[in-house]
Amino acid sequence: MRTLRLLPLLLVAVSAGAQRPTSPARPVAAQPDVRIGLARDAHIAAALADVSAARIRATDSVLVSFGTRHTMSDTTSETRGIGAARRFLYNELRAYSRDCGGCLRVEYDPHDVQITRFRDRPMARVVNVLAWLPGRDTSRVVVISGHYDSCICSINAADATSDAPGADDDGSGTSAVVELARVMSKRFPKGFDATIVFATVAAEEQGLLGATALARRLHDEGKTVVAAFTDDIIGNVVADDGRVDSTSVRTYAVDSIPSRSGELARYVWGVGALYTPTLAVRPTFRLDRIGRGGDHSPYHRLGDPALRFTERLEDTKRQHLPTDDLSGVNFPYVAQMARLNLATVASLSAAPAPVDSVVARRDRASGGQKWTVNWKAVAGAARYEVLFRATTSPTWTVVYDAGTSTSFLLDEQLDDGWAAVRAVGADGHRSLTTVAATGAPPRAAPATPATRPPGT
Repeated sequence: MRTLRLLPLLLVAVSAGAQRPTSPARPVAAQPDVRIGLARDAHIAAALADVSAARIRATDSVLVSFGTRHTMSDTTSETRGIGAARRFLYNELRAYSRDCGGCLRVEYDPHDVQITRFRDRPMARVVNVLAWLPGRDTSRVVVISGHYDSCICSINAADATSDAPGADDDGSGTSAVVELARVMSKRFPKGFDATIVFATVAAEEQGLLGATALARRLHDEGKTVVAAFTDDIIGNVVADDGRVDSTSVRTYAVDSIPSRSGELARYVWGVGALYTPTLAVRPTFRLDRIGRGGDHSPYHRLGDPALRFTERLEDTKRQHLPTDDLSGVNFPYVAQMARLNLATVASLSAAPAPVDSVVARRDRASGGQKWTVNWKAVAGAARYEVLFRATTSPTWTVVYDAGTSTSFLLDEQLDDGWAAVRAVGADGHRSLTTVAATGAPPRAAPATPATRPPGT
């Protein structure tokens, strides 16, 4: 059996005019490297320094000051309830837009939704607050979200009056998204190739209602969701038994087909190694923690690449309770999470669209030892790369440069592995990888049973 190899980048191109693609030279053995050939962008790296733990804390402190942000709480008060919270978020994002010359399009995103978790199944006005940073391609969007609602869910999910500070769940994630909107609009007011949606969503605690409505809206409008992320519970670093971890982050993404979400997890893993090496990314290839759910789930169910960022050490004794206060949030840690977010979102937004219709067929001339990989050209791609990994490898282990061709003869045995293709822009930004179908296209993700999605 051939030994697994890893090569961040093998610069062997295939001629676009060849009648039959030729195999490149075999790659040389190298040490494992989760960066999978991704390149560091100096402008993105410089922007990370602008992320402020103090600003994130200030935003979270205001959110906590509203007492409760329950979906059914007061909507008219200026000092208490979810209405005050959403107006605060809207005004903050509008101020950032003014600072960048109107580069952000800020809006309320209202939806009338029935809350089936409550016994009387009331209708509620669920209002997301969005800031759009338009890209050159307004049909492709990258979504980064946090949910700004809170609740005392462990006792009575319908309790809309008791204090529910929600400092970590999910004031931490919401405040990180607001800080990303500030920094990225300041640093990149002209946007990227794809459009970015900074989304603070509501009614997560009642069944991911705000995120579900936004995901459906984007699809109904014909948008292509390049990736959808949620920052949810990203501030605690101390476990109930006293253990401390402020140097790693968990990411949750399904990878059972393999899936687009799994490719997104590998991308984040590589970006983290490049830009935030002191914050270890710990990919977990499942949708979420067991019995729990988050706002990336509606996107995954619609077939979009989707991923959740969350703290390494959760303490459920501080979630959905009055104990979820500011003392349990480590803001330097949240800032590091935000930097990882920024590097990932910017890198994906700057890259060409993912490659479409990748198909691998067994090469008869080689006796079936090689595979011909074909794909459709992507607008804005300067070249393409073909990647390979064994089925037992969590990430890609070989990267081949395919040049400008849309066909490649892969000298790897796909009976024992996976192949994928990605587009590379002129500035070196890589798209998400698209896994090759081998003969028949891969099966779609299984439909989710019609049950209530869990909250955080």
